[in-house]
Amino acid sequence: MAISKLMRYLDEHNVKYTTIQHSPAFTAQEIAASAHIPGRDMAKTVIVKMDGDMKMVVMPASEVVDMERLRHETGARQIEIAAESEFRDRFPESDVGAMPPFGNLFNRDTIVADSLTADHEIAFNAGSHSELIRMQYSDFERLVAPKVLPVGRRSG
Repeated sequence: MAISKLMRYLDEHNVKYTTIQHSPAFTAQEIAASAHIPGRDMAKTVIVKMDGDMKMVVMPASEVVDMERLRHETGARQIEIAAESEFRDRFPESDVGAMPPFGNLFNRDTIVADSLTADHEIAFNAGSHSELIRMQYSDFERLVAPKVLPVGRRSG
């Protein structure tokens, strides 16, 4: 999704946000550092296959998906991280790996790590590896209506 489409969607829903340009970066932690944002405030989108259905899992850059916990919390039998080749075409106009965490715009269920809800603001890729949007978490939750679950754990 081009940033202009995402901005138009946010404008239509009266959401206040800021855009942040940064040098190209590809991992959530690199992006957070490049944009001078704490890793816990940078939301990353992870695409997982749960019993064959692709879903978005949104979490702080400083965490990884706890696959066993995700399986337990959702009742799914099989869960795995989707390969980029499996979802490349499902997010038109977005660079692979830079999809904004708005599963509702892509007909994808969205799960948010509960640790992300503690932040008043979140920042996330806006469809490219050099542009972010920062907005209130409460506005994100209102628009996306994600399922909030304890599915993240500190990386490292």
